[in-house]
Amino acid sequence: MEENKTISQEELEQLMHDAEQGDAEAQYNLAYCYEYGDGVVQDIDKAIYWYKKAAEQEFVPAQVSLGNIYYYGEGVEQDYKQAVEWYALAAEQGHVEAQCVLGFCYYDGEGVETNKKQAVYWWSKAAEQGHVDAQIVLGLWYYWGEDADQDYQKARQWFEKAADKGSADAQFFLGKLYEEGQGVAQDYWKASQLY
Repeated sequence: MEENKTISQEELEQLMHDAEQGDAEAQYNLAYCYEYGDGVVQDIDKAIYWYKKAAEQEFVPAQVSLGNIYYYGEGVEQDYKQAVEWYALAAEQGHVEAQCVLGFCYYDGEGVETNKKQAVYWWSKAAEQGHVDAQIVLGLWYYWGEDADQDYQKARQWFEKAADKGSADAQFFLGKLYEEGQGVAQDYWKASQLY
């Protein structure tokens, strides 16, 4: 494996020293170096070792990184159950991306039993913090009325929040609401502006 050289040898030595002394941020940064081969030979096992050291100290970025490694099977066998465990720890501490992904895990039954209420719970947590993908997913949830929760007003509210942040997908569905007069007064002109 190749190694990249964006970190100096002196910085790497200091990072290793601090990581060995129990500094969670240093452990996370060292894990990152091993995951991506930055200044060291890429080694996913060492990356996981150091991410776990940091994650066990409730260092949220390390928890998310471990979740990603196991969710996507990056250098290890894909393991949704372990991914969910790490994402849940980060989500409970307010990490917005972990909350959104955890929602998808509950929705799709990846690493946990399918639980639509938990999916909506975690998407709502992320959406309330401004996560655009979670806002769109909630908009779609209420638009399509999955599990008898159809509510065009709520769909509009979530689509508007995501559209205000520039989401073309949210603008499209907001346009559909105006075109069809669902949850809003029918307005073809406004719909055409959103498409």
